[in-house]
Amino acid sequence: MAFPDSTSCIKQKDEIPPFPDIIELNVGGQVYITRYLTLVTIPGSLLWEMFSQKTVQPLARDSKGRYFLDRDGFLFRYVLDYLRDQQLVLPDHFPERRRLQREAEYFKLPELVNILVLKISEQNSIGDDTFQSECEEQSPNTDVSRNLALFNALTAAAGNQSTLPNLQQSGFITVGYRGSYTLGRDSQSDSKFRRVARIMVCGKTSLAKEVFGETLNESRDPDRPLERYTSRYYLKFNFLEQAFDRLAEAGFHMVACNSNGTCAFAQDQTDDKIWTSNTEYVFYRE
Repeated sequence: MAFPDSTSCIKQKDEIPPFPDIIELNVGGQVYITRYLTLVTIPGSLLWEMFSQKTVQPLARDSKGRYFLDRDGFLFRYVLDYLRDQQLVLPDHFPERRRLQREAEYFKLPELVNILVLKISEQNSIGDDTFQSECEEQSPNTDVSRNLALFNALTAAAGNQSTLPNLQQSGFITVGYRGSYTLGRDSQSDSKFRRVARIMVCGKTSLAKEVFGETLNESRDPDRPLERYTSRYYLKFNFLEQAFDRLAEAGFHMVACNSNGTCAFAQDQTDDKIWTSNTEYVFYRE
């Protein structure tokens, strides 16, 4: 009886199947599909180490088998663009340069870090007068430019910022959500509420960012200018009370609300009913 060569067994055991040409990534909940050669295009980078098998740790995967990276899914799009052609093109009114620099440092991309450091220094070197003229040139009739001009005039006249009025923008913010709950037989049992899946935000971009800050998810409308409106933002938390508290702290008060719902039976064998409701709350700040 012939036995297989032990050296050939060891060689077959050590061989690792190559990665496919198309790689699916899950970066912080955002799905990206790219080529394998794009991920390993810069030797020494973290992605090169991961996908050229230079690391001893197994690569994490999500429930659908995609390679998972626990990083900012919105900012990764710029990292991936840089890997494609080694150039960085950022949209206008991009406020996340420092956070993108942190991502570049994490992914071990020193050239991208240097580009971002230069962009940040150029941004910091722009004076208030230049910033004001740019705002007026791009949108001369917006509340931002009017408030900034009024603020500078009052500062020059009073000479003391502590006596100046609060020049917050006025406007509306609409908060909406879809929720559902199960109502027992003959409405005699307690309602079983389900957790709110997602809280949507509609309004002026600058107002939404002012109120909700880091808790605002902009992944579905990332390049929206500050003076434009959007209805595609949503919150990273799903507690209505927390959203209402933030709006109240920013000086907003509720002026209107509306709701509609539908009903369906949970199962044919029971009388339990599942109610699904769509609700919107409108807030305003003078």
